[in-house]
Amino acid sequence: GLCAHLEGAFAMSLPAESQPHPPSDLNGLSSADARARLAQYGSNAIREEKKTLFQRLLTYFWGPIPWMIEVAAVLSAAVQHWEDFSVIATMLIINALVGFFEEKNADDAIAALKAKLAPTARVKRDGSWRDLPAEELVPGDVIALKLGNIIPADASFAAGDYASVDQSALTGESLPVDKKVGDVLYSGAIVRQGSLEAVVTATGMNTFFGKTAKLVETAHTRSHFQQAVLRIGNFLIYLTLGLVAIILLSALWRGDALVDTLLFCLILTVAAIPVALPAVMSVTMAVGASALARMKAIVSRLVSIEELAGMDVLCSDKTGTLTKNQLSLGEPVLFAATDAAAAIAAAALSCDRTEPDAIDAAILKAAPGALFDGVRLEKFTPFDPVHKRALAKISQGSDSFEVAKGAPQAILELVGEDKALAEQVDAATLAFAAHGYRALGVAKRTGDGPWQYLALLSLFDPPRDDSASTIAEAERLGLSIRMVTGDHGAIAKEIAGKLNLGTEILNASDVFGPTGTEQNKVSAERILAADGFAEVFPEHKFAIVKTFQDAGHIVGMTGDGVNDAPALKQADVGIAVSGATDAARAAAALVLTAPGLSVITKAMEEARRIFERMTSYAIYRISETIRVLLFMTASILVFNFYPVTAVMIVLLAILNDVPIMAIAYDNVRVAEKPVRWDMHRVLVISTVLGVLGVIASFSLFFIAERLFHLPRPTIQTLIFLKLLVAGHFTIYLTRNQSWFWKRPWPSWKLVVAGESTKVIGTLAAVYGWLMPAIGWKYAAFVWGYSILWFVFNDMVKMAVYKMEKNGPGWYARRYQRLITPTH
Repeated sequence: GLCAHLEGAFAMSLPAESQPHPPSDLNGLSSADARARLAQYGSNAIREEKKTLFQRLLTYFWGPIPWMIEVAAVLSAAVQHWEDFSVIATMLIINALVGFFEEKNADDAIAALKAKLAPTARVKRDGSWRDLPAEELVPGDVIALKLGNIIPADASFAAGDYASVDQSALTGESLPVDKKVGDVLYSGAIVRQGSLEAVVTATGMNTFFGKTAKLVETAHTRSHFQQAVLRIGNFLIYLTLGLVAIILLSALWRGDALVDTLLFCLILTVAAIPVALPAVMSVTMAVGASALARMKAIVSRLVSIEELAGMDVLCSDKTGTLTKNQLSLGEPVLFAATDAAAAIAAAALSCDRTEPDAIDAAILKAAPGALFDGVRLEKFTPFDPVHKRALAKISQGSDSFEVAKGAPQAILELVGEDKALAEQVDAATLAFAAHGYRALGVAKRTGDGPWQYLALLSLFDPPRDDSASTIAEAERLGLSIRMVTGDHGAIAKEIAGKLNLGTEILNASDVFGPTGTEQNKVSAERILAADGFAEVFPEHKFAIVKTFQDAGHIVGMTGDGVNDAPALKQADVGIAVSGATDAARAAAALVLTAPGLSVITKAMEEARRIFERMTSYAIYRISETIRVLLFMTASILVFNFYPVTAVMIVLLAILNDVPIMAIAYDNVRVAEKPVRWDMHRVLVISTVLGVLGVIASFSLFFIAERLFHLPRPTIQTLIFLKLLVAGHFTIYLTRNQSWFWKRPWPSWKLVVAGESTKVIGTLAAVYGWLMPAIGWKYAAFVWGYSILWFVFNDMVKMAVYKMEKNGPGWYARRYQRLITPTH
């Protein structure tokens, strides 16, 4: 009732011109007519509100951070500090331009990736079928739809027996809806069963999907890593505001000039708060996603990269992923057939010749070329995962007959009860499976006569040449691969044995029950210990994923069919393999465009590199904020001395942004095990490095004032140079968990960005650009001083990592062993 009501209401709501009369035949439109209609109705896409480049640029001058910079500029102009004003204004413009161009590059990269995932449609144009981008569809187009297709536009069911369509995302109906000729098909619904032809009635914003877009909006959830990085950002903001408030109150209590103090505090806040954090996240993720796309792995949701880095269990499909999906026919076992040629001919007549799958392609290749001469296909029912068979009704001259092929048991159901035949079929199937062959039953009936079981065809799909080495590499990276296949258990064991996956293969029905929703029939420990699962139905995949997730694993799941979509959605990393249906691709986080597992292991390595870069940035940013803010606060409170001027803080912020952005392109190690966010380790290491920086800065202040007897303005320049040089050296410390000189060495982009900004800052200090000059002698001293602390900091960093790894009592135990006499 709901559907009928919606269909009626929807039809009434459309303008007349958006409901063209379908053509009298199903030959489709001509290319010229399609172009004219595309100009009239527009592209078949949901319009998005997009800002112009100028509007996007203006957003970088609007918000809490830009407001603070703008207030600082106004205050500088009010007290006529024109040098400060010009530098602050320059900082505002540079921050805006850097953020704008980095985000634009990231958006362009993401848009290019989305374009690769753009849906296509099977359309009849100029009397022939062709695959076109779905956005080129126009009202009046004739489209072909089959199992797993997402309906690309509103259409009218025009030809075909029936279809079962899942439109729950649009109408809220929990079960698929049966459709017949004349029924309305909604854009965005998924074909669950059947194949059909339809005439497009509405496109783009005129579709039911377009008119009710808010009903199908997906929630914008944050990944674990995003949440962790945002928590770091909030921590830094609160720390900054707290310490700046102390400075402000201290200055007011001492009677310092209010405007100058406020200006300094505003600039210090701007410099300390992680302004670049969103840009760094976007750029790092986009750079990584582009690298994955070059490896034939397209990330449909960028946040899934973090889950991919932590994935420790992969439930992998067998066919086409572990095997070549290049089937070849072996010797058949004959029952009612007179010879092998007759069985192969019957199987070939029940194949889909327009878009053959791997099984159909193997059978058609073995069939005689003249088989289809004079043959007319009256009716064709394609294979579906529920009935597990394909049927065809054939006319040849005056003869009419039906043929079927499918799973051996599914063909037995057609033939009817025959205990002796069933035993023969089971024995032959087991014999095939023991050698790694799949069995395919073939049957035929003439007129209204009984079905006859012609034969069992044997099909062999050999393992991919790279599967064994890829599995070994995956295991080295800490990824456990579990085979999940719909094939017989004996076939699964044969293939798993050849690939060194282990042969503890469980039958999915024996584990989870026929529907996958029953309580596990075996213990969770046995499920977790299994090497794979055979005779798996789509509903079992969901149960397998859930069991591993409940045990604390981050689970990846490969799939290609419409019924795999729930498991792909449930998995932490849903992976649509090469050739997957539209529905599987829509549910997946990662879409593979090349067959095999090697793509997944390469993608996993790249995801771990991205994770390391983001961790490096987080540690660096926290340590630098602690280093600058604590030193500033302590200097003002204890010595009543501003260690750097407002202009110096602005210069530091500008010069720091360049190497920070280069972190996205750094060379990093690939973790040997799955990685997860360790906030405790990040906070410990960054706090230690930050406190060491504060000690180093105070030591330099003491040396400059007590030993060199320098005036305080010159000391401020000295401190500025030290904060810049030592701060950029810190990037080399935080980029890995080993000694700074060990591989992987920094990328040339990071080195150029870091060293060029240090050189610019050094020249400013030496020659007195916007600050008192200190000359080359003191500049060289600061560089040498920073390098010594850099080496010392690296030693402390390694000691802290050692303590984190072995426990806080490690050094005490080691010292005890050294002083305990041996006998």
